[in-house]
Amino acid sequence: MHSPSSSARAVDTPLAGKPAPTRSSFDVVIVGGGHNGLVAAAYLARAGRSVLVLERLDHTGGAAVSAQPFSGLNARLSSYAYLIGLLPKKIIDDLGLTFRDRRRRIGSYTPTTVDGRATGLLIGDDQARTRESFRAITGSDGEFAAWQRFYRMTRHVAERVFPTLTAPLPRRAELERIVDSRTAWEALFERPLGETIEETFTHDLVRGIVLTDALMGAFTHAHDETLLQNRTYLHHVIGNCTGDWNVPVGGMGALTDELRNVALAAGAEILVGHEVVAIHTDGTHAEVEYQSHETEGTVAAGSVLANVAPTTLTRLLGRKPDPSHPAPEGSQVKVNMLLRRLPRLRDDKVDPEDAFVGTLHIAESYSQLEDAHREAAAGRLPSTPPSELYCHSLTDPSVLGPDLRERGYHTLTLFALQMPARLFPIPGDTVSDKTLRAVLAPLDACLAEPIADCLATDAEGRPCIEAMTPPDLETELGLPGGHIYHRDLTFPYCDAETGRWGVETFDPNVLLCGSGAERGGGVSGIPGHNAAMALLSGARKRSTPGR
Repeated sequence: MHSPSSSARAVDTPLAGKPAPTRSSFDVVIVGGGHNGLVAAAYLARAGRSVLVLERLDHTGGAAVSAQPFSGLNARLSSYAYLIGLLPKKIIDDLGLTFRDRRRRIGSYTPTTVDGRATGLLIGDDQARTRESFRAITGSDGEFAAWQRFYRMTRHVAERVFPTLTAPLPRRAELERIVDSRTAWEALFERPLGETIEETFTHDLVRGIVLTDALMGAFTHAHDETLLQNRTYLHHVIGNCTGDWNVPVGGMGALTDELRNVALAAGAEILVGHEVVAIHTDGTHAEVEYQSHETEGTVAAGSVLANVAPTTLTRLLGRKPDPSHPAPEGSQVKVNMLLRRLPRLRDDKVDPEDAFVGTLHIAESYSQLEDAHREAAAGRLPSTPPSELYCHSLTDPSVLGPDLRERGYHTLTLFALQMPARLFPIPGDTVSDKTLRAVLAPLDACLAEPIADCLATDAEGRPCIEAMTPPDLETELGLPGGHIYHRDLTFPYCDAETGRWGVETFDPNVLLCGSGAERGGGVSGIPGHNAAMALLSGARKRSTPGR
């Protein structure tokens, strides 16, 4: 097994660093060259602002990059972030992006057994086939009818909420009026999601498939009184008014490479290999200290946009963290693989291409998800880790070189849930190997052959598989606690004054522009857009505490 640090990882299209900025003062300095920072840079440079982006790594893109992790093989994997669900068409159009994504023809396949026989629930565009699959698993049409009603409700909410994400934050009462459905509002914004799931569905497997979207990147459970599961669920079902999560054509790096080029073309200056070590501000003027392998220095700025986690920004400002806010904690293990062929499933009635083209749910029944959370909360690795798998090359073969496509190779991404950082105290420790075996075991139980038998080998003869735990993500990307959203997600409204963009801090000239902003999380560009809009509109005074 490879870890991110030990594999032959070559990130696409690095940007050569320079020894120092070309000037001593900029209108805006952006800390971090991830996709949100690049979105903000492009908007601000196009508006005539002088912009400097300082990136710690030797390339731009942050978590939204493509790489060739397996030596000698032309396979570009989306290393960390892997699906597009929240990038608004408005940002694509505003910045003139040619980036494309593709919808997967099948939503999901979930292996199970009925009367001792291997089968599975397949959900896709073919309504007749989906209905028949529900009937075969649940024994009636009732669960399929409940599924249709439930997702009509989430679609209703998505169509009303998603357009608000690139506008000033509405108050809670205003967003409730926009949603215009008391039933939907109570189900998603007021009551623990588990209550709604249990009232709507009766089948354990169907309940679990619904709940999974509430657990992606969050360590929580169906009846969490904090409603973290509701906030996370809403985040995953409102994207672009449909809730679809699509495959980025050319890999995730295709998006961030284009964003970088657009920002540069607009006049922004980007320096990689330059780590920001401190920010000083009096609320009107700021100084940003940085260091690189070649030099260290300070650059002045009228405003600073922080494309880093809120806890990281607090440290850079030289302040103590707020003890009332818990430290961020990631809750996932990501495994990237390159296969010589797709594995056969125990359910011989389903074509592997149908099973793997969408989301393959493994050990994600409602009871299994709750059992996994209970074990992890007690400090134990879940005995049956739940996970989801995606084969991007079935939807976008361009991520593979022609020789690999001809030989039937495929990429495979596994995302394991209910794996909090507390289970992995040391990055790169041997616990990662133990975890990998535990994560792959439930998958192998659904296959007619071990996944290990399908793995390709790299130029050194090593199996093409790499695993990343939350501490690995903290080491590689600087994500506190390995939290992929920088912090727990929030509802997309505010209870304070309207007109706020959700990016402001207590320092009027320091704004968040990363996933830790309100309405952050995922590959969306929304925080970058909103930070740029807040700065350009002058709306930079925060009315409520940051996290």
